[in-house]
Amino acid sequence: MRTPHAVAVLVLGCAIGLAGLPSSAAAQEADAADWTVPRTEYGHPDIQGRWSNGFVTPLQRPAGRGPTLTQEEVAQAEQRASNFLENSFEPLDPNRAAPEATNNPGAYDLFYVEPGDRVAIVNGEPRSSLVTRPANGRLPELTETGKRLRAEQAAFGRQFGEHDHPELLPLPERCLVPVGPRTGPPMIGAAYNNNYYIVQTADHVAIMTEQYRSARIVRLDDGPRLPDHIRPWHGDSRGRWEGDTLVVETTNIHPQQHDVQQSMFAHELDRRPGNQVSEQITVTERFTRVDENTLLYDFTVDDPVIYTEPWGGEIPMWRQDEQMYEYACHEANYGMFNILRGARYQERQAAGLE
Repeated sequence: MRTPHAVAVLVLGCAIGLAGLPSSAAAQEADAADWTVPRTEYGHPDIQGRWSNGFVTPLQRPAGRGPTLTQEEVAQAEQRASNFLENSFEPLDPNRAAPEATNNPGAYDLFYVEPGDRVAIVNGEPRSSLVTRPANGRLPELTETGKRLRAEQAAFGRQFGEHDHPELLPLPERCLVPVGPRTGPPMIGAAYNNNYYIVQTADHVAIMTEQYRSARIVRLDDGPRLPDHIRPWHGDSRGRWEGDTLVVETTNIHPQQHDVQQSMFAHELDRRPGNQVSEQITVTERFTRVDENTLLYDFTVDDPVIYTEPWGGEIPMWRQDEQMYEYACHEANYGMFNILRGARYQERQAAGLE
């Protein structure tokens, strides 16, 4: 769904250039200062509802940027996003020439995507990246073992054709997990369906992602973890309350799950962006309700086999009051059947059998 939104300035509305705020903004500051965290019937902070994490802010900090943006840079970034969408709605020239023939017919037009149209603001700071740890705002270097494992994975994948069998197709294309790590952990937005529905009980928190209707169940207890050999999609998440913050630690993450965005159409056994995780990965997430319309999401990825140090960041999830819709994926899985059937047809053509 496409709904322009005003990103709340976090931590009780600390704003850029506070001294120059007009009286109406100062009044909003005063109202925010009086705000208290709502609580459920169980006494826990209420983080329920529909939330979104779609922003124009990139995951990693671009080269040459500092950790924050100026007001002018914020305006430029948001205007580019707005112009990009508006230009896509311009009528096409009916007399245009036919496009050049290609093996890629394209996918959705821009009407169906929603990457975000605002810069992420945390503690009054317009952030230049979602990643803030390490301090350079970029993922850390790979360990020597991490480089070797990812090179081996890529080499293994190149033994096969892209559509030799279903297991070679990307996980999202097989309707197993959403595109990129939307459901998490960590929960990082992508091109569309960046919406979440959170429900709480006394001893569980359920986080449902709009895409694929994928749900993660967080147990609020100190019971035993799953055995090491049981690794469901999205791992084994256990939570606890530290003051008004929900802290979730996830282990037992499936080794084929992604920790950063991967193209939906990348060869599953040749992870071109290089994002294979190890079985030692642990992700810690912190959910803090900071005002009526903002849920601050902090995450840390610790994978000592792959990365030379932990990495993480902050994302100000904003309240999404629109309807969440069903994501049907393959719709009876006709897509998978036709993908493989088309590949076999091309092979017969190459062999002179068609």
